[in-house]
Amino acid sequence: MSEIRLHGDERPCMALTMGDPAGVGPEIILRALDSPERPDAAFVVYGPEASLADRARRFGLRPVGDLGVTMVDIPLEGDLVLGQCSPAGGHASARAVLRAAEDAMRGRVGGLVTAPLNKTSLHAAGYPWPGHTEMLAQIAKVSDVAMMFVGGKLRVALVTIHRSLRSVPEAVTLGEVRRVARLVHRALPLFDARRRRIALCGLNPHAGEGGLFGSEEQDVLEPASAALRAEGVDIEGPFPADTLFGRAARGEFDAVIALYHDQGLIPVKLAGFGRSVNVTLGLPFVRTSVDHGTAFDIVESGIADAGSLLEAMKIGVLLAGRRGRK
Repeated sequence: MSEIRLHGDERPCMALTMGDPAGVGPEIILRALDSPERPDAAFVVYGPEASLADRARRFGLRPVGDLGVTMVDIPLEGDLVLGQCSPAGGHASARAVLRAAEDAMRGRVGGLVTAPLNKTSLHAAGYPWPGHTEMLAQIAKVSDVAMMFVGGKLRVALVTIHRSLRSVPEAVTLGEVRRVARLVHRALPLFDARRRRIALCGLNPHAGEGGLFGSEEQDVLEPASAALRAEGVDIEGPFPADTLFGRAARGEFDAVIALYHDQGLIPVKLAGFGRSVNVTLGLPFVRTSVDHGTAFDIVESGIADAGSLLEAMKIGVLLAGRRGRK
Protein backbone atom coordinates (compact mmCIF):
# COMPACT_ATOMS: atom_id res chain seq x y z
CA MET A 1 0.00 0.00 0.00
CA SER A 2 1.14 3.53 -0.67
CA GLU A 3 2.00 5.87 2.19
CA ILE A 4 0.15 9.12 2.86
CA ARG A 5 2.12 12.10 1.60
CA LEU A 6 0.49 15.52 1.64
CA HIS A 7 3.51 17.44 0.23
CA GLY A 8 3.34 20.23 2.80
CA ASP A 9 -0.42 20.71 2.48
CA GLU A 10 -1.60 22.57 5.59
CA ARG A 11 -5.32 22.03 5.00
CA PRO A 12 -7.35 19.60 7.14
CA CYS A 13 -6.68 16.03 6.04
CA MET A 14 -9.55 13.51 5.91
CA ALA A 15 -9.76 9.85 4.96
CA LEU A 16 -12.37 8.97 2.35
CA THR A 17 -13.16 5.24 2.36
CA MET A 18 -14.75 3.63 -0.68
CA GLY A 19 -17.15 1.19 0.96
CA ASP A 20 -18.10 -1.87 -1.05
CA PRO A 21 -16.45 -1.47 -4.48
CA ALA A 22 -19.34 -3.41 -6.07
CA GLY A 23 -21.67 -0.57 -5.08
CA VAL A 24 -21.89 3.14 -5.84
CA GLY A 25 -19.01 4.11 -3.55
CA PRO A 26 -16.38 4.49 -6.29
CA GLU A 27 -18.76 6.52 -8.46
CA ILE A 28 -19.88 8.96 -5.78
CA ILE A 29 -16.28 9.45 -4.62
CA LEU A 30 -15.21 10.47 -8.12
CA ARG A 31 -18.24 12.75 -8.52
CA ALA A 32 -17.78 14.36 -5.09
CA LEU A 33 -14.07 14.98 -5.55
CA ASP A 34 -14.76 16.64 -8.91
CA SER A 35 -17.61 18.78 -7.58
CA PRO A 36 -17.42 22.57 -7.09
CA GLU A 37 -19.02 21.87 -3.68
CA ARG A 38 -16.00 19.85 -2.56
CA PRO A 39 -14.74 21.30 0.74
CA ASP A 40 -11.27 22.80 0.98
CA ALA A 41 -9.36 19.92 2.55
CA ALA A 42 -6.77 17.31 1.69
CA PHE A 43 -8.49 13.96 1.04
CA VAL A 44 -6.89 10.53 1.16
CA VAL A 45 -8.91 7.87 -0.65
CA TYR A 46 -8.79 4.30 0.70
CA GLY A 47 -9.98 1.43 -1.49
CA PRO A 48 -9.23 -0.46 -4.70
CA GLU A 49 -7.76 1.98 -7.20
CA ALA A 50 -8.86 -0.39 -9.95
CA SER A 51 -12.52 0.16 -9.01
CA LEU A 52 -12.14 3.93 -9.34
CA ALA A 53 -10.48 3.48 -12.74
CA ASP A 54 -13.30 1.18 -13.85
CA ARG A 55 -16.02 3.67 -12.87
CA ALA A 56 -14.16 6.56 -14.50
CA ARG A 57 -14.01 4.61 -17.79
CA ARG A 58 -17.62 3.42 -17.60
CA PHE A 59 -19.18 6.79 -16.90
CA GLY A 60 -16.74 9.23 -18.46
CA LEU A 61 -15.62 10.66 -15.12
CA ARG A 62 -12.27 12.24 -14.39
CA PRO A 63 -9.78 9.66 -13.08
CA VAL A 64 -8.72 9.85 -9.46
CA GLY A 65 -5.18 10.79 -10.47
CA ASP A 66 -6.50 14.09 -11.86
CA LEU A 67 -8.48 15.04 -8.76
CA GLY A 68 -5.73 16.18 -6.40
CA VAL A 69 -5.96 13.45 -3.77
CA THR A 70 -3.63 10.90 -2.24
CA MET A 71 -4.54 7.26 -2.94
CA VAL A 72 -4.08 4.35 -0.54
CA ASP A 73 -4.73 1.38 -2.79
CA ILE A 74 -6.48 -1.63 -1.24
CA PRO A 75 -6.20 -4.27 -4.00
CA LEU A 76 -9.13 -6.60 -4.58
CA GLU A 77 -8.77 -10.15 -3.31
CA GLY A 78 -10.87 -12.29 -5.65
CA ASP A 79 -13.55 -11.68 -8.24
CA LEU A 80 -15.99 -8.82 -8.02
CA VAL A 81 -19.26 -8.43 -9.93
CA LEU A 82 -20.92 -5.03 -9.88
CA GLY A 83 -24.16 -4.98 -7.96
CA GLN A 84 -23.54 -8.28 -6.19
CA CYS A 85 -22.46 -9.24 -2.68
CA SER A 86 -19.12 -11.00 -2.47
CA PRO A 87 -16.27 -11.83 -0.08
CA ALA A 88 -14.01 -9.70 -2.30
CA GLY A 89 -16.20 -6.65 -1.76
CA GLY A 90 -16.40 -7.31 1.96
CA HIS A 91 -12.63 -7.71 2.30
CA ALA A 92 -11.88 -4.54 0.35
CA SER A 93 -14.39 -2.39 2.23
CA ALA A 94 -13.29 -3.63 5.66
CA ARG A 95 -9.57 -3.35 4.95
CA ALA A 96 -10.02 0.21 3.71
CA VAL A 97 -11.84 1.24 6.90
CA LEU A 98 -9.37 -0.58 9.14
CA ARG A 99 -6.41 1.12 7.49
CA ALA A 100 -8.04 4.54 7.57
CA ALA A 101 -9.02 4.14 11.24
CA GLU A 102 -5.46 3.13 12.08
CA ASP A 103 -4.22 6.31 10.40
CA ALA A 104 -6.80 8.36 12.31
CA MET A 105 -5.73 6.82 15.61
CA ARG A 106 -2.13 7.77 14.79
CA GLY A 107 -3.15 11.32 13.94
CA ARG A 108 -2.21 11.01 10.28
CA VAL A 109 -5.75 11.99 9.20
CA GLY A 110 -8.28 14.06 11.07
CA GLY A 111 -11.11 11.59 10.65
CA LEU A 112 -13.06 9.33 8.31
CA VAL A 113 -15.75 10.01 5.73
CA THR A 114 -17.19 6.65 4.74
CA ALA A 115 -19.05 5.54 1.62
CA PRO A 116 -21.49 2.64 2.20
CA LEU A 117 -20.40 -0.92 2.79
CA ASN A 118 -22.63 -3.97 2.41
CA LYS A 119 -23.32 -6.00 5.53
CA THR A 120 -23.85 -9.26 3.62
CA SER A 121 -20.52 -8.85 1.82
CA LEU A 122 -18.84 -8.01 5.11
CA HIS A 123 -20.14 -11.20 6.68
CA ALA A 124 -19.25 -13.24 3.58
CA ALA A 125 -15.66 -12.08 4.06
CA GLY A 126 -15.71 -13.39 7.63
CA TYR A 127 -15.90 -10.13 9.54
CA PRO A 128 -18.06 -10.09 12.70
CA TRP A 129 -19.25 -6.48 12.65
CA PRO A 130 -22.76 -5.51 11.46
CA GLY A 131 -21.52 -2.16 10.17
CA HIS A 132 -19.11 0.76 10.40
CA THR A 133 -20.14 1.92 13.87
CA GLU A 134 -19.35 -1.36 15.60
CA MET A 135 -16.17 -1.85 13.60
CA LEU A 136 -14.80 1.58 14.46
CA ALA A 137 -15.78 1.29 18.13
CA GLN A 138 -13.79 -1.94 18.43
CA ILE A 139 -10.78 -0.50 16.61
CA ALA A 140 -10.82 2.58 18.83
CA LYS A 141 -11.38 0.43 21.93
CA VAL A 142 -14.46 2.37 23.02
CA SER A 143 -17.94 1.11 23.82
CA ASP A 144 -19.74 4.39 24.44
CA VAL A 145 -20.78 5.36 20.92
CA ALA A 146 -24.01 6.48 19.28
CA MET A 147 -25.34 7.42 15.85
CA MET A 148 -26.57 10.95 15.25
CA PHE A 149 -28.11 11.94 11.93
CA VAL A 150 -27.99 15.51 10.66
CA GLY A 151 -30.44 16.46 7.94
CA GLY A 152 -32.25 19.67 7.08
CA LYS A 153 -32.74 21.47 10.41
CA LEU A 154 -32.72 18.27 12.45
CA ARG A 155 -30.12 16.50 14.56
CA VAL A 156 -31.38 13.13 15.75
CA ALA A 157 -29.52 10.56 17.86
CA LEU A 158 -30.71 6.96 18.26
CA VAL A 159 -30.96 4.94 21.46
CA THR A 160 -31.42 1.66 19.56
CA ILE A 161 -30.40 1.01 15.97
CA HIS A 162 -30.79 -2.21 14.00
CA ARG A 163 -33.25 -4.38 15.90
CA SER A 164 -36.82 -5.54 15.54
CA LEU A 165 -39.62 -3.32 16.80
CA ARG A 166 -40.69 -6.15 19.09
CA SER A 167 -37.36 -5.98 20.92
CA VAL A 168 -37.13 -2.18 21.24
CA PRO A 169 -38.98 -1.66 24.57
CA GLU A 170 -36.68 -3.97 26.48
CA ALA A 171 -33.61 -2.27 24.97
CA VAL A 172 -34.77 1.24 25.93
CA THR A 173 -33.33 1.30 29.44
CA LEU A 174 -32.62 4.09 31.88
CA GLY A 175 -28.91 3.55 31.40
CA GLU A 176 -29.00 3.60 27.59
CA VAL A 177 -31.11 6.76 27.41
CA ARG A 178 -28.76 8.55 29.81
CA ARG A 179 -25.68 7.29 27.94
CA VAL A 180 -26.84 8.56 24.54
CA ALA A 181 -28.06 11.87 25.99
CA ARG A 182 -24.65 12.51 27.57
CA LEU A 183 -22.92 11.88 24.23
CA VAL A 184 -25.26 14.31 22.49
CA HIS A 185 -24.80 16.90 25.24
CA ARG A 186 -21.00 16.73 24.86
CA ALA A 187 -21.10 16.84 21.05
CA LEU A 188 -23.54 19.70 20.45
CA PRO A 189 -21.03 22.57 20.87
CA LEU A 190 -19.15 21.19 17.86
CA PHE A 191 -22.34 21.88 15.88
CA ASP A 192 -22.57 25.48 17.14
CA ALA A 193 -25.41 24.50 19.47
CA ARG A 194 -24.07 26.13 22.60
CA ARG A 195 -27.38 26.03 24.49
CA ARG A 196 -27.51 22.25 24.01
CA ARG A 197 -31.29 21.92 24.23
CA ILE A 198 -32.25 18.26 23.88
CA ALA A 199 -35.70 16.71 23.49
CA LEU A 200 -36.53 13.08 24.24
CA CYS A 201 -39.06 11.15 22.16
CA GLY A 202 -41.75 9.06 23.74
CA LEU A 203 -41.95 5.42 22.74
CA ASN A 204 -45.71 5.06 22.57
CA PRO A 205 -48.43 7.08 20.78
CA HIS A 206 -49.09 10.37 22.60
CA ALA A 207 -46.03 9.53 24.77
CA GLY A 208 -48.15 6.89 26.49
CA GLU A 209 -51.04 9.22 27.37
CA GLY A 210 -50.37 8.93 31.10
CA GLY A 211 -50.01 5.15 30.95
CA LEU A 212 -53.07 4.42 28.82
CA PHE A 213 -50.95 3.31 25.84
CA GLY A 214 -47.92 1.90 27.61
CA SER A 215 -45.85 2.45 30.73
CA GLU A 216 -42.36 2.97 29.28
CA GLU A 217 -42.63 6.75 29.53
CA GLN A 218 -43.47 6.61 33.23
CA ASP A 219 -41.16 3.73 34.09
CA VAL A 220 -38.04 4.62 32.08
CA LEU A 221 -38.13 7.82 30.07
CA GLU A 222 -39.39 10.31 32.65
CA PRO A 223 -36.91 9.06 35.31
CA ALA A 224 -34.08 9.17 32.75
CA SER A 225 -34.95 12.75 31.81
CA ALA A 226 -35.13 13.81 35.46
CA ALA A 227 -31.80 12.17 36.26
CA LEU A 228 -30.13 13.89 33.32
CA ARG A 229 -31.45 17.27 34.35
CA ALA A 230 -29.99 16.67 37.80
CA GLU A 231 -26.61 16.19 36.07
CA GLY A 232 -26.92 19.53 34.29
CA VAL A 233 -28.14 18.24 30.91
CA ASP A 234 -30.77 20.51 29.34
CA ILE A 235 -33.28 17.85 28.31
CA GLU A 236 -37.07 17.84 28.14
CA GLY A 237 -39.60 15.11 27.50
CA PRO A 238 -40.60 12.48 26.72
CA PHE A 239 -42.74 14.13 24.05
CA PRO A 240 -45.08 12.58 21.46
CA ALA A 241 -42.92 11.85 18.43
CA ASP A 242 -45.58 12.92 15.93
CA THR A 243 -45.25 16.59 16.93
CA LEU A 244 -41.74 16.73 18.38
CA PHE A 245 -39.80 16.74 15.12
CA GLY A 246 -41.75 19.70 13.82
CA ARG A 247 -40.89 21.62 16.97
CA ALA A 248 -37.21 20.73 16.58
CA ALA A 249 -37.22 21.77 12.91
CA ARG A 250 -38.60 25.17 13.96
CA GLY A 251 -35.60 25.65 16.28
CA GLU A 252 -37.13 24.85 19.66
CA PHE A 253 -34.51 22.16 20.33
CA ASP A 254 -30.92 21.60 19.21
CA ALA A 255 -31.21 17.82 19.06
CA VAL A 256 -33.74 15.04 19.44
CA ILE A 257 -33.14 11.62 20.96
CA ALA A 258 -35.22 8.99 19.18
CA LEU A 259 -35.71 5.53 20.60
CA TYR A 260 -35.58 3.35 17.49
CA HIS A 261 -34.31 3.43 13.94
CA ASP A 262 -37.32 4.50 11.89
CA GLN A 263 -38.67 6.86 14.54
CA GLY A 264 -35.56 8.98 14.05
CA LEU A 265 -34.58 8.40 10.45
CA ILE A 266 -37.92 8.93 8.72
CA PRO A 267 -38.12 12.63 9.71
CA VAL A 268 -34.40 13.20 9.06
CA LYS A 269 -34.56 11.71 5.58
CA LEU A 270 -37.81 13.51 4.83
CA ALA A 271 -36.16 16.78 5.82
CA GLY A 272 -32.96 16.21 3.88
CA PHE A 273 -32.76 12.93 1.95
CA GLY A 274 -29.72 12.83 -0.26
CA ARG A 275 -28.15 15.53 1.89
CA SER A 276 -28.38 14.05 5.39
CA VAL A 277 -25.32 12.73 7.19
CA ASN A 278 -24.59 10.08 9.81
CA VAL A 279 -22.16 11.20 12.53
CA THR A 280 -20.71 8.70 14.99
CA LEU A 281 -20.50 10.16 18.49
CA GLY A 282 -18.01 8.90 21.08
CA LEU A 283 -15.04 7.99 18.86
CA PRO A 284 -11.61 9.57 19.45
CA PHE A 285 -11.71 10.82 15.84
CA VAL A 286 -14.37 12.25 13.53
CA ARG A 287 -16.45 9.87 11.45
CA THR A 288 -19.22 10.93 9.10
CA SER A 289 -21.08 8.88 6.51
CA VAL A 290 -23.75 8.97 3.83
CA ASP A 291 -27.45 8.44 4.46
CA HIS A 292 -27.84 5.60 1.92
CA GLY A 293 -26.61 2.11 1.12
CA THR A 294 -24.57 0.55 -1.65
CA ALA A 295 -27.41 0.93 -4.19
CA PHE A 296 -26.54 -2.27 -6.06
CA ASP A 297 -29.64 -1.79 -8.23
CA ILE A 298 -28.29 1.35 -9.95
CA VAL A 299 -24.55 0.71 -9.82
CA GLU A 300 -24.24 0.16 -13.59
CA SER A 301 -26.44 3.12 -14.53
CA GLY A 302 -24.06 5.98 -13.81
CA ILE A 303 -26.76 8.01 -12.05
CA ALA A 304 -25.61 7.84 -8.41
CA ASP A 305 -26.06 11.12 -6.52
CA ALA A 306 -23.01 12.29 -4.55
CA GLY A 307 -24.99 14.83 -2.52
CA SER A 308 -24.94 12.99 0.78
CA LEU A 309 -21.24 12.19 0.44
CA LEU A 310 -20.48 15.85 -0.22
CA GLU A 311 -22.40 16.85 2.90
CA ALA A 312 -20.56 14.15 4.90
CA MET A 313 -17.26 15.55 3.61
CA LYS A 314 -18.23 19.11 4.56
CA ILE A 315 -19.40 18.18 8.06
CA GLY A 316 -16.41 15.88 8.58
CA VAL A 317 -13.95 18.65 7.69
CA LEU A 318 -15.83 21.14 9.89
CA LEU A 319 -15.92 18.82 12.91
CA ALA A 320 -12.29 17.76 12.52
CA GLY A 321 -11.23 21.39 12.48
CA ARG A 322 -13.28 22.24 15.55
CA ARG A 323 -12.08 19.19 17.46
CA GLY A 324 -8.51 20.14 16.60
CA ARG A 325 -8.98 23.66 17.95
CA LYS A 326 -10.65 22.31 21.08
